[in-house]
Amino acid sequence: MSAEFRVIDHPLIQHKMTFLRMAETTTDTFRRLVREITAMLAYEATRDLATELIEVTTPVTTCLAPVISGKKLCLVSILRAGNGMLDGMIDLLPAARVGHVGMYRDPETLEPVEYYFKVPEDIQDRLVIVVDPMLATGNSAVLTLTRLKQAGATSLKLVNLLASPQGVQNVQTHHPDVSITVAALDQGLNDHGYIVPGLGDAGDRIFGTR
Repeated sequence: MSAEFRVIDHPLIQHKMTFLRMAETTTDTFRRLVREITAMLAYEATRDLATELIEVTTPVTTCLAPVISGKKLCLVSILRAGNGMLDGMIDLLPAARVGHVGMYRDPETLEPVEYYFKVPEDIQDRLVIVVDPMLATGNSAVLTLTRLKQAGATSLKLVNLLASPQGVQNVQTHHPDVSITVAALDQGLNDHGYIVPGLGDAGDRIFGTR
């Protein structure tokens, strides 16, 4: 059985996603929307974090109150577009460690090629949340999750803005233990491996390179 796949259909997220999709949305607005949507997805993706009780003193009395237990989380960005989601995640998880995995997609084969890999040495002790705006073919996500497991990661989640059915199936086939949280599940992929209707190339739109 595959881990949970969730589309977060909160009205605020869906409203912001509509403007994210628009071709006329400016670079600065696009970045802001990515950050805002990511923060809301982070809230949902971390809903099941373990907590423990500690004693605190309020202005009135003392009481037991919950805090997140265990080591701080690790956020892993799939370069380069994943960096556009990091700020939204860090807004909610300011103490999280951050790793980076560099991938580019071969335009002919659509297969990912790794060019960079840097994660915390104690990644095996942390919950790892991988971020990338688009889950298209799913090949980059599959390779990234494989590399993280090879590095020792045992608890992994994947967070995307948009996903295709093909990408979701690809991840669930190769990594059935990894939960996936997205803002929208689109129709599918075109001949170039882009999500339809999608929002174009997320990296280019975040960084203003096209």
